[in-house]
Amino acid sequence: MLWRMARRGWGEDAVYWVARRKRYVGAASLGYGPDGRRVRRVVSGKTKQEVKDKLRALREELARSVRAPRDYTLRLAVQDWLSDGLDGRSPQTVAKYRNVLKPVLHDLGGKTLAELSAADVRTALARFAGTHSTETVRIARLGLERAIRYAEANDLVARNVAALVDAPKGGDGRPSKALSPEQAAALLQASRRPRPGQQITGRPRAPSLMHAYIVLCLLVGVRTEEARALRWDRLDLAGQPGADPPVPPSVAVWRSVRAHGDTKTSRSRRTLGLPRLAVEALRDHRESQD
Repeated sequence: MLWRMARRGWGEDAVYWVARRKRYVGAASLGYGPDGRRVRRVVSGKTKQEVKDKLRALREELARSVRAPRDYTLRLAVQDWLSDGLDGRSPQTVAKYRNVLKPVLHDLGGKTLAELSAADVRTALARFAGTHSTETVRIARLGLERAIRYAEANDLVARNVAALVDAPKGGDGRPSKALSPEQAAALLQASRRPRPGQQITGRPRAPSLMHAYIVLCLLVGVRTEEARALRWDRLDLAGQPGADPPVPPSVAVWRSVRAHGDTKTSRSRRTLGLPRLAVEALRDHRESQD
């Protein structure tokens, strides 16, 4: 014979064609088990090169001591992350990720983390984007990335394929519920009216007690959950007009009624200037309390 097939060396991986499955199959030898039988990991693909790439990734995974169960799927990874990886987050946040990821897991949930590829994630998100808004698609991709990162931190996967994918553009979100300038002016005017039966000594026409709350949220940019946790020691209604440069009246936003009493994020802790209308409304509100 002019050409002779060389025998596969000791410990080398095998790649062969399986006609019944119409796929290439690769087998990696991992030594022997306690019963003396050879331990092998098997991968498959449509092309020989795809199988070789999977075998190479498998070897790299083994070299990094990643020991993921063969049946550890993306669905299980997401469940573990939602159960244990969102410590300190509110139940509403957990429910949001669970609901957003549900249709994505319908496509990808059965794939094991060892088999999941960036192309799989990209395809599933593209399908998801056909029926959801761009913001919802972004949340879904972020949820996948964080769930796989949690598995990665627990040595259940070698790399985070979701981090390699950008969120595709989805449809338009729901119509904005923001007030128009005319609606905002009408709301401020209505909130100035006292409630029926409200009477403050010497101030028969004092605004409603909700007026200061509405002014803070509408004109200053304080979130409603931040306004409900606001204390008087966080307000400076005088400012320092004689300073150089002058310091306007301000509100220090450091708390909210969210879980643990903190703001939405650490960057949400901020100091905001108060316009004249807000200062007047807060002074009236304090006098009403006194």
